[in-house]
Order: sequence, then C-alpha cells, then structure tokens
Amino acid sequence: MSASAFTPLVQRLVDGHAAHPITPETLDNFLSLPGEAVLLFSGDPVRFPEGQDVAVVLPELRRLHEGTVHIGVVPQACEDAIAAKFNVQRWPSLVWLRDGRYVTTIAGMLDWTDYVERVQQALATAPTRTPGIGIPVVVAGAAAPSCH
Repeated sequence: MSASAFTPLVQRLVDGHAAHPITPETLDNFLSLPGEAVLLFSGDPVRFPEGQDVAVVLPELRRLHEGTVHIGVVPQACEDAIAAKFNVQRWPSLVWLRDGRYVTTIAGMLDWTDYVERVQQALATAPTRTPGIGIPVVVAGAAAPSCH
C-alpha cells in the first residue's frame, strides 16, 4: 500500500495505533481476527472532512472497551468495493464487527456522549446479518407492500 493511500490523520492510526490497512485482498484476513473490530470509512477528506475527526476520536472510542479492538482503515480507492459488502451508504462510517461478523454501523461524526452510547450498544449487541445483504423473502399470495 502506498504511503499516500491515507491522509496524515488516518495514517497516524496505522503508525501509532496498529490499525490494519484494509483492501479487498486483505479484508478476509482482518475478518478472521477474533473479538471486537471496527472498520473506518473516512471518505474523501474534501467532501467529508468530518472523516478526519472520526480518525482522531477512534483511538479514544477503542479505549471504551476493556479488551482489544482491532482497527481497520480503508483507503479511499477501496472504499466503494468494501462498503458494498457492509451496505455502508454514508461517509464517514465505522462498521463494528465481532469475530468477523457484522454488529452495527455508526455513521457520521457524533458528539462524544453519543459515540459512547453507540459503542456501548455495539458491545452489548449480538452479531447479525449485514443489512441490505441477502435475498428478500416474498410470500406467495401476500398483499403487495404499501405505504398506507
């Protein structure tokens, strides 16, 4: 991965906080790590400057957990491909995982108290199916969906 793949604040996560650079080729290895993990989709720093703020608070969010939380950072060039696997539709986003399975997505830059609450919820939530992934269930003969 080139040194310019990340902005300086995201690169700081790699250099100083043992974050894993995640590409489509390395994603499966990251997902095989045991325990809690979080993927950072910071987005284009010009369009989504708050993504840099999330990169700064992410090590503090990790400290909310008593054990290890693996951090993965996705370079902008790989974000669309990897975001599609987790149905990420907003930048910046943190995708929380446990034992390689999806738990939740925390989107946007939040106030600290909101982040604390969302991380505590993530830690208390069982892994689930990634939203938007899978085959919709249709019951034969069922009434068509309606907004009314």
